[in-house]
Amino acid sequence: MKFAEQMQAIFDEYQLEVASGPVNLDEVADWALRTSRFVPPPRSIRKICRDALAESLRQEKRVDEAGREYRAKHSIRSQSGGQQLSLWADIDSAPRAFMVKSFAQRRKGISSDCFQLKQDVDHYNDVSETKPIQLIIDFSDDVAEMEAQREFDRKKAA
Repeated sequence: MKFAEQMQAIFDEYQLEVASGPVNLDEVADWALRTSRFVPPPRSIRKICRDALAESLRQEKRVDEAGREYRAKHSIRSQSGGQQLSLWADIDSAPRAFMVKSFAQRRKGISSDCFQLKQDVDHYNDVSETKPIQLIIDFSDDVAEMEAQREFDRKKAA
C-alpha cells in the first residue's frame, strides 16, 4: 500500500470511529499518533533540509519598480537518469528557456487543479439533490480585479 493510501485509510478510520463530519487534521493526527495508526517513517537530514529550502524559496518575494510583488525563485521539474529533479533559479538571472519551462509547468499545475475542481463539482452536482453549484474557471476578471486593487493601493500609499 502506498503512503498516500495509508494516510487516506487513517482518515477513513477516523471518520468511522470518531467523527464523520468535517474535521481539523490536527485532531486526526493526534488520534492517529495516540492510537499508533501512524508511526513516522525515518527521514534523512538531507531531505529535511532540501524540503525546507524549497518551501522557503517558494515564499521569497520581491517588489519591482512598478510596485509588482513577484516570486524571486522559480523551479522546473526534469528527469535525469530515471530520477526526477527540481532545479531552482532566481527569476532576475535565470535563462529565458528556464523561465519559459517554469511558467509552463506552473500553468499546467493550475489547469490540472481547475480540471480536478470541475470533476469534483460536476460529481457533487450529479449526486446532490440541492441547487447545483456553479463553477467559473475563467479567472480574467479575478486577475483584473487584483491588478486594479494593487494599483489603487500603490496610488493610495504614494
